[in-house]
Amino acid sequence: MATAILVDGGYFIKRFRRIEPDNAYNGKRAAECLHRWAVSHLSGKNRDRSDLYRIFVYDCPPYKGKQHNPISKRSIDFSRTEEARFREEFHEALVGKRKLALRLGHLSSDVRWTIKSRKVDELLKGRISIEDLQPDDVRIDTRQKGVDMRIGVDVTSLTLKSQVDQIILIAGDADFVPAAKIARREGIDFVLDPMWQSIPKGLHEHIDGLRTTCPRVKRRA
Repeated sequence: MATAILVDGGYFIKRFRRIEPDNAYNGKRAAECLHRWAVSHLSGKNRDRSDLYRIFVYDCPPYKGKQHNPISKRSIDFSRTEEARFREEFHEALVGKRKLALRLGHLSSDVRWTIKSRKVDELLKGRISIEDLQPDDVRIDTRQKGVDMRIGVDVTSLTLKSQVDQIILIAGDADFVPAAKIARREGIDFVLDPMWQSIPKGLHEHIDGLRTTCPRVKRRA
């Protein structure tokens, strides 16, 4: 039988940027690492690359609209931002990888500005006031739609069609639990890779193993 590897793209990018901050906006490098770290799961335990059914990556296209920064009042074309260029380069590099399928959801049309978390902490502690906020202290909040659903549908489909005997999920939240329950009831070996991020204790009962293949986040000197 074979192994399917499913990757939550948004989660992967966040962890990749912690692991390789110098390559935070290098889409080709991110795609290369994703593929290499995913395939590394097949080493040992009587498995090799020939056992790979497919790598599925779930993400959304970048936001390309225009918005006015609420602090500076200046218009920003997000199609020209570093983030948009990164996401497009990342996706383009992924589709060229062997045995990899890119599953794209979409972004919600409800786009809002939000204050960055570190500045929220300073506001709550009274260190700064709203008047002290700078244009770079806010960001747009875009929400992905259809990504979790696609992961759940693919886990269920792979399981019920008996296409694999092992599923490895690179993710970090509990949204996968209902699909994982179906897979495990059908005898699928379900392994979670949270990329060295800690997970709630309660999640352990819904998986068959915990394994990470990427490097650990380097501590700052």
